[in-house]
Amino acid sequence: MAKESFTQKFMRATGKLRVIFGPAHSSSIDHEMTEANRRLLAQREAETQQWETLRRPDGSTYVVPRNPDDKSLR
Repeated sequence: MAKESFTQKFMRATGKLRVIFGPAHSSSIDHEMTEANRRLLAQREAETQQWETLRRPDGSTYVVPRNPDDKSLR
């Protein structure tokens, strides 16, 4: 028998409370990633590479395109 993770123990212990106060649905957290999710993750990671985060002197940040001439981003 596999050792139960903290998350699984917590979900099992709070199951009755979640039925009353919140979502009672629990899904597996230790499953393999599907091919569709892998493709989506790769697409999202590629999209994030198109942007650059700049920091202002006051500490706030904003995002700008890495290549300002690339109009496909807008």
